[in-house]
Amino acid sequence: MLRHFRDGSRALRTAFVVLMLVGMSTTVLAHPAPFSFVDIHIDTTTVDLEVVMHVFDVAYELGIDTPNEALDPAVLRRGAGRLAELLRERLHFTVDGRSLSVDVSSWSAPAPLAERQSVSMRARVDLGRGPGVVEVAAVMFPYDPAHQTFLNFYDAGELTSQAILGGDDTSFEYFVGSRQGILAVIQKFVPQGAYHILIGPDHLLFLIGLLLLGGPVRRLLLVITGFTVAHSVTLALAVLGVVSPPGGVVEPVIALSIVYVGADNLLVREGRDMRVWIALVFGLIHGFGFASVLREMGLPTGALGWSLFSFNLGVEIGQVAVAVVVAAALMAIRRRSDVAGRRVALVGSIGVIAAGVFWFVQRVFFSGGMA
Repeated sequence: MLRHFRDGSRALRTAFVVLMLVGMSTTVLAHPAPFSFVDIHIDTTTVDLEVVMHVFDVAYELGIDTPNEALDPAVLRRGAGRLAELLRERLHFTVDGRSLSVDVSSWSAPAPLAERQSVSMRARVDLGRGPGVVEVAAVMFPYDPAHQTFLNFYDAGELTSQAILGGDDTSFEYFVGSRQGILAVIQKFVPQGAYHILIGPDHLLFLIGLLLLGGPVRRLLLVITGFTVAHSVTLALAVLGVVSPPGGVVEPVIALSIVYVGADNLLVREGRDMRVWIALVFGLIHGFGFASVLREMGLPTGALGWSLFSFNLGVEIGQVAVAVVVAAALMAIRRRSDVAGRRVALVGSIGVIAAGVFWFVQRVFFSGGMA
């Protein structure tokens, strides 16, 4: 009898575990995917918006116990004001740097979408002029950290870009495929290119190292141009995904390029000026470094060419500004004293080598190296 009792207890425990697993799986299956959708239709002077929210989220916001009740038109009529206020608080639009106000009264009455188990609301905003860049920021349902908001951008009736907001990604910029959009791309990426070259000590030191020996203006222009052409090629290849070496390889090689240019300055002899070739060869490596920054900025898929061109233009402007100042200062020193000019080149080259060695060791053996 004891054996039968033990067998019965074992059977009960097994049945309990099975029931628990079934209950858990049913709960998981019953819980909806935490998604919402925002469609942004951009026309010449207007933006049409549609927001689609799952009935579970709508029910939670309206305090409804049964999610399917959120598909009842009468329930939605009573909760229309609350849903419109929710959109005003948690969904924000910026057009060309100006906040786009979507009043509570601008939203249509919530409409049930039974086949999608969702609720839709629409709005139209008159801009008065063609937009260049539209930014969407949203944390639709903050009580659910797994929630994601899918953005669909329609430009002149065609779906041109998609994005997902969720977690740390709470905003997205879309550049319109029009003249205003191109101008917006240029206005954003030219300053970013100039800013990056000016705050990038390794790129700047490489460039300064190439200029330390001085020389005719034509030669210096060739050096700068060679560097620009080379890094432009690899920047484009990396951003387009054709070639994308890991940063753990690129950054130490950039440091070595700085060591090399300083050492070449010390070993150079009369009639042997390899700086243009050095700029071309190592410029290819520096282009991969620029690409990592550009990718982090988030490239507009509809204006990829213009963003690449604008970023490169900004880098070139920054390089020329630095080159003019450094070259002018070195020429002024040499005019006053050729000996002083040679000493500056010697000390500067040693400093360039030291910095390159420091960055190489830092990037190979320590984390958090400089970019």
